[in-house]
Formats: sequence, C-alpha cells, structure tokens
Amino acid sequence: MTTRYVAPKGGRGTFRRISDAVKAASPGDVVLIAAGRYDEQVVLDRSLALVSEQGRGSVEVVGVAGSGEPAIVAEGLECALRGLVVGAADDSGTPAIGIAPGAGLLLEDCLVTGSRIHARGNEGGPSQDLTGYGVTTVLVRRSALSDGRLAAMHLSGRVRARIEDSSIDKIDGIGVVLSGGAQIEAERLRMTSTAGYGFRSRGGGKVTITDSVLRKTGMAGVLLEDSSTGVLTEVSIDSSGAAGVHATGSAHAELTDCRIRTAKASALVVQDQAELTAKGCTVSDSGANGLLISDAAEATLSDTRFDRSAYSALHLTGTTTVRLADCLIRGGNEHGVHATSASRVELEACGITDVGLTALSVVDDAVLRAEDCRITGGSVGVHLESSSVTSLDACSVTGTSGTGIELSGAGMVRMDAIRVSRTKAAGIVVGSGASAEVAGSTIEKCEGSGLVVWSGVAPTVTGLRVTGVAKNGIFLAEKAAGTYIDCDVVGTQYPALHLSAGCSPVLRHVRIRDCAGAAGQDDGANPVFEDCTIDGAPMAPAAAPAVSAAAAANDPAVVPVSALVESAPPEDELLEDVLAELEEQVGLDRVKRDVQSMVKLMQTVRMRQEAGLPAPPLSRHLVFAGNPGTGKTTVARLYGRVLKALGLLRKGHLIEVDRTALVGEYVGHTGPKTTAAINQALGGVLFIDEAYSLAPVGIGNDFGTEAIATLVKMMEDHREDLVVIVAGYVNDMGRFIGSNPGLSSRFTRTMLFDDYTSDELVRIFEYHAGEHQYQLSGDARAALTHLFEVMPRDEGFGNGRTARQMFQQMTERQAHRLAELTAPTAEQLSSLEAADIPQSY
Repeated sequence: MTTRYVAPKGGRGTFRRISDAVKAASPGDVVLIAAGRYDEQVVLDRSLALVSEQGRGSVEVVGVAGSGEPAIVAEGLECALRGLVVGAADDSGTPAIGIAPGAGLLLEDCLVTGSRIHARGNEGGPSQDLTGYGVTTVLVRRSALSDGRLAAMHLSGRVRARIEDSSIDKIDGIGVVLSGGAQIEAERLRMTSTAGYGFRSRGGGKVTITDSVLRKTGMAGVLLEDSSTGVLTEVSIDSSGAAGVHATGSAHAELTDCRIRTAKASALVVQDQAELTAKGCTVSDSGANGLLISDAAEATLSDTRFDRSAYSALHLTGTTTVRLADCLIRGGNEHGVHATSASRVELEACGITDVGLTALSVVDDAVLRAEDCRITGGSVGVHLESSSVTSLDACSVTGTSGTGIELSGAGMVRMDAIRVSRTKAAGIVVGSGASAEVAGSTIEKCEGSGLVVWSGVAPTVTGLRVTGVAKNGIFLAEKAAGTYIDCDVVGTQYPALHLSAGCSPVLRHVRIRDCAGAAGQDDGANPVFEDCTIDGAPMAPAAAPAVSAAAAANDPAVVPVSALVESAPPEDELLEDVLAELEEQVGLDRVKRDVQSMVKLMQTVRMRQEAGLPAPPLSRHLVFAGNPGTGKTTVARLYGRVLKALGLLRKGHLIEVDRTALVGEYVGHTGPKTTAAINQALGGVLFIDEAYSLAPVGIGNDFGTEAIATLVKMMEDHREDLVVIVAGYVNDMGRFIGSNPGLSSRFTRTMLFDDYTSDELVRIFEYHAGEHQYQLSGDARAALTHLFEVMPRDEGFGNGRTARQMFQQMTERQAHRLAELTAPTAEQLSSLEAADIPQSY
C-alpha cells in the first residue's frame, strides 16, 4: 500500500489535485489530502481510500459547477472516504456522490451537504439476493448528510447499504429512497427535518431500522410500497407530517418496541394487501387515527398502546383483519375501535379506557371477537350494529357515561361471562332488529335499567345476574319476547321486571330478591312464568306491583341507543327550591351568578308580556364551556327545572346525547337519528356533550354537518318548546359555534365553568364520603388538600370526577388496611386516614 499526498499548493512528491493523485495510485493505495477546498470531480475507478490529513471537516470536495456530474464517483470494489466534506458545486440537483453498479463505498466521519448520495445497482438477479457478485455496497459510519435536495440517499437496483451512528438533517426532499431490490440497514440513525418522507421504499426493497430517531418528516416517517419490507426495532418517529409508518400494496411492516408520537395524520396506515405486525409499541397523540387500516390489509398487534388519538384509535374498513392481544387504548376524542364495512377485529386481553365516544364500535358487516377485555369510562362501552355474527367473552364494561353495551344491528351477538357495572344509563340494551344470546353475565350498580329489550326483539338469556341498578332489572318494551332462564334480579330501585304491552317473554327459574316489587306489567302483556320466586316465595304475577306508565316513560334505560333521559321535575316544584339547590352545589360561583342574572331577565320578560308590552330579545339556548368534571351536566339539569318553574318549558326534563346519538354511520341515517333525539327533548332541554365533535377539524363532508343542519332547523321549528345546551372545551366550542351561521345566531350566551379549587375538590370528596357514611380525619383532610393543590391540571385531570375517583380509591385502600384488624370498630370503619391516599399521586 502506497500513500499519495495532495495539497492545494502542491510541492515535491505532492499532487495539487485529488484526481491526479487518484490516477497515479494503485489499487489499495491511500490518498492523504491536506486541508482545503477542491473544486474538481474525482472518479475512484479502483479500490482507493481518500483520507483527510487533519481530520473531519478540513477537506471539502465540491465538484465542478455546471458539469452535471457528482463531485465523487465510486467505481471500484472497495473505495473509502474518511473525514471529508463532499458537496455539490451548484443547485442543479446533481448527486454529491455517485456509486456505480457493482462498486463499494465506505463513508466514515464524513459530511455530505447540499446534495445526495446516489447508489445504482444492477437490475438483474433476484431482488432479495444481495450477497453475490455485482451488488453495489454502501457503508456510512459516523457521518452526517445535511441540507440535501431531492434526497439524502437514493438507492436503486441491487444495492445493499448500511448507515450507522450517523445523522440526516434538513433535507429538501426524502431522507432515504429505495427502489428496485435495494436494501438498507440503519442503526443509531438520527433523522430530522425532511420535507418529504423519512424512508420511502418501492419495488421489493427492504428497510431495517434499529435504535434510531426520525423527527419532523414532512410526510410519512416510513413509506413502504409495492412488495417492500420494513423492520423497525426501538425506533422513535416523532412529529411526522403524515403517518408515522405507511404500508401500501403488498408491503410488510414489522415494528418492535417502537414509539410513534404526534403524527399530524393517522400514526399507522395500512392499505391494499399490506401487512403490519407491531409488538411492544406506543402510539400517542396522533392527529387522526392511531391505526387506519383499509382495503384487504391485515394487522397483528401485541403489547401495544394507543394514547390520545384525535380520531378513533383504530379505524377499520374494507375487508381488513386486525388482531390485538394485550393492547391498551387510553383517551382519545372518538372511538377506541371503530370497525366498518366487512372488516374483522379480534381482541384478546385488551383494555380501553376513557375514550371520547364508544370503546368498541362495530357497524355495517364488520365482525368482532373480543375475549377477556376491559372497558372503563368513556361514553358507550360497546356498540354493535353489524349484520354479521359478533361475540364478547369474559369482558367487562365499567363506568361509562352512557349505555354499557348496546346492540342494534341485524346480526347475531353472543355474550358469555360479561360484566357491566356503574354505567350512567342502562347496562345492556338489545335494540330493534338485534339477535342476542347472553349467558353467565352480570349487570350491577347501573343508573338505568339492567337489561333493556326493545320492541320485537327475542334474546336468549341464561344465567344473568342483575343487582343494585337504579331502575328495572329487566325492561321489556312493547312486543318484546325472548327466553330468560336461571336469572337473578337483586336490589333494584324499580320493580325487578317491567313488562310492556304486547310483550311475551318466557321467564323460567327467575329469582327476585330485595327489589321494589316484582313486576310492573302493562295491559296486554303476556308473560309466561315458570318456577319463579320473589324473596324465596313462589311468584304470583297477578299480585306483582305495577309501575306507572309515567315512571316507565321517564326510565332512561328505554330510550333509543345512546340517549340519556332524566326524570322530569315534579309538577309543583318552586323556583326558589331549584335556585337553592343550585346554590348548594360546590363552587360554580360564576355560573351561579349567570343563572341568577338570566332568571331575573326571564322574570322581567314574563312581567312585560303579562302587561301587554313587547318582550326584549331572549335566547334560552346556552353554550357551556369548560373542562370535564366541572358540573356542566348538573347545571343543565337544574336549568331545565328553572325554566319549567318559570313556566317557560312544559316539562323541564333533560335529554343528554353525544355524537353517537345524533350521527349515523351511513348516508340517510343521521337526519332521522338526530330528529328522534330532539323529539324526545321537546318540552325540555337537549344537552349535547362534546358538541364540537359534530364539526371535526379538516373534514368537510362529515355526517356531523347533517346533524347540525337538522338541529338548527328543529330549533327554529320548536323554538318555544325546546332549549338546547351545547357543551365542551372552551377552545373547541368557539370553533363549533362558528361552523354554522344558524348556530352563531342562536347561541349568543356562553357560561364558563371554571376548574375546581383544591378546597372545592375536598368538599366534593366529603360530599361523596358523607353519602356513604365515611369521614376524613384531620390529617387526611390536610394531606388531601395538599395533594389536590400539587396535582397536575393536565388533560387527564377530571375535576369533580377526580375527586370521586379519589374517594373510591381511598375506600379500597382503607378496606385493605382494615383487613389486617381482627375486629375494627365502627369509628375505624367510617374513618378515612392519610395512609389511605394512593401513593401513586
């Protein structure tokens, strides 16, 4: 091996031009270059190494302006560049480095700037066999590619490349482009600020990325097309301008321990016949869906988490198949999983928590199979409106603000070992047209009825236990039927059964205990009782106490899917009593003043009307703006009662709905659905929670637009018999009202709901404690006050809900603490101590 020397001023035994030294060199020689700038084209037509004498950055090779040729061309089998800065002489788009078919190049401690590396391979031979003769090889080590145009690297044909411990930054185009059968391995790569994709692979290429970061790509972080393959391990993709990973054609993407955060669109997109496998990954804060899968694509995900998606965490359409195991979906504005068309989704041991709309939504001909899944919080737990067979096994739904499980499609639903608890409406609703088999399941402590069976429906129910619900245990609407065998109904606040006119169920071995009566039976009901008991005694249906038609009409469990109806106020309720109840609410000072002001205005309007004077303009519709858990629903309920007490509404009841109750899944469905909800609210208040979801950002043809148009028209048609309150976050509500001129002209008053102070949260906590005969010790009160003061007020903070959750957690911890005592006293059983505060806070 011989060393050739190059310096700008030349000298004895020294070349002034790199190209001259190259021509004089033999294969295996080293060309040692002194510091300086070299405006020339260098062609490495044999195996040579160009080395910077003074280390990285001291030698700059920029090519010849206007030549249209790269600054450095590698043609030899084993060429190397060490410590060089290689750039383009002009902005014509010419590559800085060109690598000829069959050549090999090592870049070590180099900087490539202003243009790209372009490696071309022979097109012949199997696209995935890059080990034989004629394969172009590229190794980039401890180098930087920056400020390039079109791409940082372009690999075409039979090219095998590797980039490690390097960076790609500020590329006016794509980070790395592969076409043909090219392959690249990237390890410990940091890619930042590309105008286009981070990686784009076409043809049969393969992208392998390990322990790397892709940040601020203008388009998708990784795009796999045709039959490409992408294998990503421990990769973070942050703030991509489109998807984090996008697979199309018949591409295959395999992700392990990856993090995809703040994608401006859907984080994972899989379409055509592409396949996605993800294990141990986290997808968070995506601008649309966490996973959008369409056409005939497939995805298999395990131990993967989706947090706070702007749209549904998983959206399926076409004939796609998605399998999830040990996955978790948390937060998000829309559904947890939304399966449409003829898609199929299978879930095993998954959790869905606090999503904005429905945790599991299955419509059209989609198929669901869920086993051992846990759904907590959110609006509706499970909504099945599919014409196919779906199944739920060993799943639980807890703490939803609406129905636990609602069925309304024409398909068969099989539920086994299901537990539904603490929902704000009915536990399970079997809607019109649905077919269902329910076995070995439990419904407990729901604020509506336990099981609601709608008109014309005949489910098979075996081994159902309904306990502690606020309404009927089983409610059968007109002409409902079905078979109910070996069921227990315990501790209901309404009669255990409600049997509407024309219903004809068969009830066999049904046991009723500690309920407010056995059965409320309307005229024309035709039930068959076989070996049923009430409090251990044989049940005589004729002697069962009836529930009034008025009470049945006010039962929220029998309202169509997703709507929440609350009881109308008493006929003789006084305004002073309602206002006093409002004043008793914790906090809400600003809201209380606003309501008092409106009451005075309405009273003045009434007096002017009675005196024959024209009334001033008065809009009773309101915008409630504030964070979750700040009492908006409670005040809406009281507002309806105020208007009834003033004689401005004939009923004053409240109908609470959200997007799912108003917006249909297909063309022509939304108008009737919205009209039905509004008709239920006539004479009272329609409360639309998270109303801004009817006008999602960036979607011009969303069905929510039709719901808004229907709402505006019916507000005008029934302006004397309907009050509408729309509620949501402060910033979002301004955008919603501005989305339709009819809204902005009708909603002219906004009430702001402030977050609760720490003292107010303690008072809310003590209210719930008192309701259950608990009390805080002095130390516990001080510690709890301090905890609420330092608790982060971020998106996860629930105001009053947080206080209620804290009460529940402290009672659970107290139970564990007292379990160690042999005979705790009544005082110990009712006292909550500082030690009961969860340490996780």
